[in-house]
Formats: sequence, C-alpha cells, structure tokens
Amino acid sequence: MKIIECPRDAMQGLSQFIPTERKIEYINSILKVGFDTVDFGSFVSPKAIPQMKDTKEVLAGLDMESTRSDLLAIVANTRGAEEAAVFNQIQFLGFPLSISETFQQRNTNKSISEAFDTVKSIQEICIKTQKKLVIYISMGFGNPYGEPYNEAIIEQFIQKLLAIDIKIISLADTIGSATPELITKIFNSIIPLFPNMEIGAHLHTTPTSSLEKITAVFNSGCRRIDGAIGGMGGCPMAKNELVGNLNTITLVEFLKTINQVPDINFAAFEKALYIKSKLFDKN
Repeated sequence: MKIIECPRDAMQGLSQFIPTERKIEYINSILKVGFDTVDFGSFVSPKAIPQMKDTKEVLAGLDMESTRSDLLAIVANTRGAEEAAVFNQIQFLGFPLSISETFQQRNTNKSISEAFDTVKSIQEICIKTQKKLVIYISMGFGNPYGEPYNEAIIEQFIQKLLAIDIKIISLADTIGSATPELITKIFNSIIPLFPNMEIGAHLHTTPTSSLEKITAVFNSGCRRIDGAIGGMGGCPMAKNELVGNLNTITLVEFLKTINQVPDINFAAFEKALYIKSKLFDKN
C-alpha cells in the first residue's frame, strides 16, 4: 500500500495562518517517517488558499537529505505548474479535475473542458521537467450539486486522461459522502478496466466512518491511499464546514491488523504525532 501523507490538505483550510517555521518543523517530521509521498504544499493563488502562500519558503526549509519520501505539490493552472516544476525537490504535481462542472468552476475557475486543456499543458510541462502528474478526480464518489454522476462518467474521464498519457489518478471523496458500498462499487468497476493506471483514493471522512471506508478501499484492490495525521483538514472549496481527511493513524492500524505493516519508521511516526499535537491541536 502506498501511503500519501497530506499535510498540505491538513493545513489549507485552517483559518489561522500557520507560521512558515511551524510548517517546516511539522513537514520535516513527516519526511522522516518514510511515507511514499508527502503532499506538502500548493502553487496556487494566495487569494484562493492564503494558508499556502509560503509554499516556496516552506520548500526551502525541508530536509530532503534525510528522507526517502517524494514530494507532491498541488497546482491549479499552467502558471502554477511552471512555478512548481523548476524545483528539483518536487517529483509530482497534482491537479484537481472534477466530475462536477460546478465544483470545477468553484475550485479552479475553469469549465471541465478548459480543465482538460490545462491538464494537457501541465502534462507537457511535467514531461519536459521529468515530473509526474497526479490527477485528483474530485467529486469522484458523487457530488451535492444535482449533476449527472455514474461509473460511466468516471470511465470516460479516465479514458481521456489515458489518451494524454496520465498514469496516476486518485478518486477524491471531496465532501465525505461516499459509503463503503459506493467505494466498493466504483473501484470494482474501474480498477479492472485500467490495469496500467495507478488508481488511488483520497477520502474525506468523519472518524466514525474511516475504518469501514479504508476496508472497502483495500478490499477493492486499491493500493494507493491519501491520509493526514489526526484526520486534519478538508477541502475549503467544497462546503462551508470542512470534512476532515482520512486519519493516517487509522490507516496504519488497519494495515497492522491484516498483517500488511507499512514500511515506515514508527519512532519518527510517533514524533510526528507529538509535533502535530503541539502545533495544531489548539489551532
């Protein structure tokens, strides 16, 4: 199981600005754990996500010599991709592509058609700079806007992404509405159809439903999953009330119970938990 730790998603919706040095301390503690990838920041307009306005400064303070983790940065347009691509420390760029026309406009100020054009441009940037592009299919498990949604639409999206050589996607439960039954249905439908694509899950969820969603993801054959220590965060563009990220602690404990203990530094994990509680629990 690839675990993608997402301090960026954990912090981006907090109303109080987290000082740069505190972000650096926390993310450096996460880098020592050994997760597959760390989603550390975003190159987006500070007006849209003010919490991430210091991403470049945070990146400059990260200790990449003491980690085996790769870095992922979220971008919302070609300009952001160009800014992120100049940094050798970053291996992955992530772009949010929504099944919902309403949410695509709300999240990136683009139509879905325009967003696909942006994906093509960002993919060209990634190829030139030897980055990999991860597409997050937001509202991947339904949406609250009354728009069409079914497996066929997801399949059409993925086929279009394959046509421009996208190799990694992550279905996002943006507002935490997915049931374990729906998660199972969607992954059982799309994973067999696209054996050459890495398909992940980015779930927003309440603590009470986390374990059953993780179980559904794993049993459906998905082996890439995003989390945030303590279940912090959520998407500030989705609803007025944030639904937290899937708690990485719950994911790690689940993997232990099925004898799939992740290859991470557990002492460093405990230290990251402590730093998280010290820095953010009273925020």
